[in-house]
Amino acid sequence: MSDRSFLSWPFFEERHRELADALETWCAENLGRIDHADVDAACIGLVRMLGQGGWLRHAAVDPANPGTLDVRSLCLIRETLARYDGLADFAFAMQGLGTGALSLFGTPEQQRWLERTRSGEALSAFALTEPASGSDVANITLRADRKGAGFVLNGEKTWISNGGIADLYTVFARTGEAPGAGGLSAFVVPADTPGLEIAERLEVMAPHPLARLSFENVHLPADAMIGGSGQGFRIAMSVLDVFRATVAAAALGFARCALDAALERVRKRELFGAPLADLQMVQGHIADMALDVDAAALLVYRAAWARDTGAARVTREAAMAKLFATDQAQRVIDKTVQLFGGEGVQSGSVPERLYREIRALRIYEGASDVQKVIIARATLAAADQ
Repeated sequence: MSDRSFLSWPFFEERHRELADALETWCAENLGRIDHADVDAACIGLVRMLGQGGWLRHAAVDPANPGTLDVRSLCLIRETLARYDGLADFAFAMQGLGTGALSLFGTPEQQRWLERTRSGEALSAFALTEPASGSDVANITLRADRKGAGFVLNGEKTWISNGGIADLYTVFARTGEAPGAGGLSAFVVPADTPGLEIAERLEVMAPHPLARLSFENVHLPADAMIGGSGQGFRIAMSVLDVFRATVAAAALGFARCALDAALERVRKRELFGAPLADLQMVQGHIADMALDVDAAALLVYRAAWARDTGAARVTREAAMAKLFATDQAQRVIDKTVQLFGGEGVQSGSVPERLYREIRALRIYEGASDVQKVIIARATLAAADQ
């Protein structure tokens, strides 16, 4: 059993502890039987399971009674799912990220999509990245030109999670109200809209559904726009403010899984006539890993708590959590590989799987170097006040 003492920290309420206990039981009963051979089918199946289990209710607001997203619950769910199954975490996260703009800014009509995504009936995707504008969101070139009462979209998106299996895409495009970030808007685009094509499926070292999307004369009605004209950048950053901390939580789940595997390994594996755990060098590694896990958890749940208790923006706190948790998870997992020796790089082993899973988290939703820029700018701005 993974360490759960952190649940007694003052960041949490009793409802969070009850949520964590219920999800722990559900994961133990359901996630060990998922076949990942067909990644698309596995992801679709996981979304259905998560919907039937009621967990996707936490990923988006209830359209019948819209409120705020509870980021502590999102983080607890992602941490636990990641500890059990990285693809289950991915499936949950994309349901939240893909509909985040609808949860925060959608009209009642647009939020009708949430009835389907929260039940697991429909899959969602967040289409922000382009070939020439990854972290540089202000440089988006996909155009949404006004035509009559609606818009026509032309351009590309790439590295889109759930690309090819999503039922709806939240798409960010240039509407031209101002240069740079001021000229972007957000749209909800059903996957069956004529002109939207899957141009390429993308293969990565930890298999997930990813694609490059092509938009060729995609006609949208005026009510497809989310929020106001020219508000796309603000919408995207608001969504990332909420979900960036949950990426850190997923990294924390991977790190806890690695630490659990390492602890079992060093207690059972003997070297020179004694368990590995008796060696001081090994104890030093275990100490570093435990420290990294707890420090990451403190940053993750501080950011989530700050958001849930009324902070208007948690850009700095979320950036710190994502930077530290993802980078330190990489270190923890690398140490686990080392402690396993040759078995740690054997295909299919727990350390090998985690080693492939963690690397992408240091890139998406803002690479580690971008998080440093965000933290530095926020720190400098605070010093000027």
